[in-house]
Amino acid sequence: MRQNDIMGDVAGALRLLTRLPLPHSAHIPGPGAAWAWPLVGVVVGGIAALVAMVPVGAGVAAGLVLGVQAMLTGAMHEDGLADTADGLWGGWDKARRLAIMKDSHIGTYGVMALLVVGLVRWSALVAVIGAGAWWGVVVVAVVSRAPMAVLMAAMESARGAGLAHAVGMVPRPSAGVAVLIAVGFALTLGAAGVWLLVCVGAVVLALARVAQAKIGGQTGDICGASQQLAEAAGLVVLATLV
Repeated sequence: MRQNDIMGDVAGALRLLTRLPLPHSAHIPGPGAAWAWPLVGVVVGGIAALVAMVPVGAGVAAGLVLGVQAMLTGAMHEDGLADTADGLWGGWDKARRLAIMKDSHIGTYGVMALLVVGLVRWSALVAVIGAGAWWGVVVVAVVSRAPMAVLMAAMESARGAGLAHAVGMVPRPSAGVAVLIAVGFALTLGAAGVWLLVCVGAVVLALARVAQAKIGGQTGDICGASQQLAEAAGLVVLATLV
């Protein structure tokens, strides 16, 4: 892969997964560029780690981190989590579940998912920030974005439309590179990084099994939910072990 291709894929990943004011480019990365999605976590996680260092107390800093991350990404992953919860648990068949997930309104399941997962992330961040584990915030941001590429490589599109379908099925080698990047970052944390990978893998596998059973594949919302759940799991591991 040429250097220009690498930089184009990284820039394309940032345009897809963040709301950063990047210059327009005629280069439109295909699904093979999904390998770069974890690198978006370096930027989002790096900015979040800087915010976490603000001397306002761990609780306030954790709240600011969550807010800044949502602004940087346009809250697209949070939106995916809410739609996933509403759809998977609010419909009685595949068609109805997909229709609910596409609806822009939020239901009770979505509100509860945002509340519970948000509280878990905040509580874990308080402990991580209190321990001064700034690098861990970056690592979790990186690792939590690899499962999106894996799900899109391993599962069929359930809807046949939407963002995930538009991106296309991710080639398995690209998903493999995304995983390798995530593993490389996680291992910088030593044993905690190994447990982080195990727990993130277990949570994402559970989500994939439920999605396959209820809607027959993945959607952009499922991928967004995987990021949120992976981040929550990773932060819990760090809060426990740091």
